[in-house]
Amino acid sequence: MSIKSNQKHSSLTKILIASFMAIGMIVVSFGTVQAAYPDRPITIIVPWGAGGGTDAVGRIFANLLEQDLGVPVSVVNRTGGSGVVGHSAIAKAKPDGYTIGIATVETAMMHWVGLTDLTYADYTIFGQVNLDPGGLMVGIDSPYKDAKSLLEDIKAKPEKTFKASGTGQGGIWHLGMAGWLLTAGVDVAKVPWVPSQGSAPALKDMVAGGVDFVTSSLAEGRALIEAGKVRPLANMGDERLGLFPDVPTIKEATGVDWTVGAWRLVAGPKGTPQEVMDVLEPAIKRAYDNPEYKKFMDGRGFGMVYRNAKDAAAFAEKNDVDFGKVMKAAGIAK
Repeated sequence: MSIKSNQKHSSLTKILIASFMAIGMIVVSFGTVQAAYPDRPITIIVPWGAGGGTDAVGRIFANLLEQDLGVPVSVVNRTGGSGVVGHSAIAKAKPDGYTIGIATVETAMMHWVGLTDLTYADYTIFGQVNLDPGGLMVGIDSPYKDAKSLLEDIKAKPEKTFKASGTGQGGIWHLGMAGWLLTAGVDVAKVPWVPSQGSAPALKDMVAGGVDFVTSSLAEGRALIEAGKVRPLANMGDERLGLFPDVPTIKEATGVDWTVGAWRLVAGPKGTPQEVMDVLEPAIKRAYDNPEYKKFMDGRGFGMVYRNAKDAAAFAEKNDVDFGKVMKAAGIAK
């Protein structure tokens, strides 16, 4: 082979090598680029059982987010430990936006009763999507037609004349009763709390005569109210409810300035990247604004309250502080 031919062959070889190196660099470059979030299925953890209110909210949100984001969104129920198991699963998930959850009011309460060290600060909060004010209800055969007369008798009669229920010991509706009585200047010990597995069994017990009144959301008592077995006396919100416009607030009914409610936030683990937040926060707002969500919530009597990520986090922090004060004063906190 001639020198000229060798030189030509060498040049061609160099060109090929350079080309392969360039292709390799392009492949490596593409391999390091992160796909836009989300590019795979998202899981929503619900810390409470299937069929309950939080489960229902989680599932409607999963459906709406799936439509909006274009990836499958599924619900997983992680129950146990009075909400600790599911809330822990949300907080300990990988902070990549693919495992999020419905965090409930218990995040502002569980640590006060010694169930867990988790607080609102262990989450990245994307938004608040609900608030159900507490309510005060009696059985239809109760002599009390209004909350004022009930409160007056609680003050006047001996200790343990009345019994109340609505949830477990130290739960949100126990706090509802305790805060109302404390704000009214009544020793909480005057009314023993009968723990229950939720408002449904508590209301059933009240109808049967086992307890004198129940504090829980009026939405949870709706079926029995409409069936004529339960009488709503007041709600513990800032204003009257559209579903029960004739039922006064606790302040209107008794002069006691006390409000409390059960709420739900969409949240992920602490440290979730800003690029995920930038997608999820507006997506959650769009889901909240969807007419399908409003129809769903109105049909169940659930309260519609939205707060963006920043305001929802501040709201959770304030609830944590306020609940701690009441729970300590009521002897509920450890």
